Amino acid sequence: MFITFEAGEGAGKSTQARALTEKLRELGHGVVLTREPGGSPLAESLRSLVVEGEPGRMDAETELLIFTAARRDHILRTIRPALAAGKIVVCDRYLGSTHALQGAAGVSAQTIDTLHKLFCNVTPDLTLYLDMDSKDGLERSLDRLAGEGAQESRFEAKGPAFHQIVQRSFRAQCAARPEWSAVDAIGTIPEVCARVLDIVLSNPKFPIRLSA
Repeated sequence: MFITFEAGEGAGKSTQARALTEKLRELGHGVVLTREPGGSPLAESLRSLVVEGEPGRMDAETELLIFTAARRDHILRTIRPALAAGKIVVCDRYLGSTHALQGAAGVSAQTIDTLHKLFCNVTPDLTLYLDMDSKDGLERSLDRLAGEGAQESRFEAKGPAFHQIVQRSFRAQCAARPEWSAVDAIGTIPEVCARVLDIVLSNPKFPIRLSA
């Protein structure tokens, strides 16, 4: 089963992806936790190109091409081999983020979907969208980055108006796509994790047979 997490900045998707992975492993499943951009050596090397530096260092079409190249290698090296081995793949961001982030910057959904179909063409079985007000999430993310001294702040630096557009895109995707499920991201980490786990375990595609 291929499970992805999507959310605006600061909603806690990386934390929840790790928490879900731990819970599923406790239940006896083989799970691969991965992320985008990244998830394979080549994709990780491309990551800094798009998540670091000034917001205007490249246009949205260039971003899309880099993300697509990273995703293709990620799929070939990590996602497909893990699924072929009977494992559950949990991924922090995927195609939904491309539609939200590059779409907010002006790239058409048709262009994004065409590139994905040509070079990637792997669809999640379940996408968990962690819903939180974009302003609150952005403030939380900026506070975390300041505390950690992190360099991966390029998208946060695009500002509140951009992230409001991103949030509208995520909500529209969630409403339109049957494999998406919205999760209230307000609450403690265990509270949100319980909501996530309930959705995952009740999904008809969730594997009943445990991995060896």
